Amino acid sequence: MRTYIGRQQAISPEDFAELALGTPVELWLGVEGESDDERAAREDAARDILSDTPNLPDDLIRMAAQVIEDNPDLFHVIPLTRTTRRRTVRKEVAA
Repeated sequence: MRTYIGRQQAISPEDFAELALGTPVELWLGVEGESDDERAAREDAARDILSDTPNLPDDLIRMAAQVIEDNPDLFHVIPLTRTTRRRTVRKEVAA
């Protein structure tokens, strides 16, 4: 099954998020190993976007709430129990 947002195909979850948000996810989350200057530039760009679209945070919260409502199994957490391994003691036979 293919997913399209507008005329763009979302191939990965990252593509879907970027197309849904209208901005790359990395703009908001950053990337590993970014320099202080890169971080400052990224945050400055994010501030500009937020000033141009002040409803973006509310829209994202609504979108997240809708996804959670439509997919309740997302949070169906199954606790994992730690299995105990039996230690076997090997006895060496003297010859």
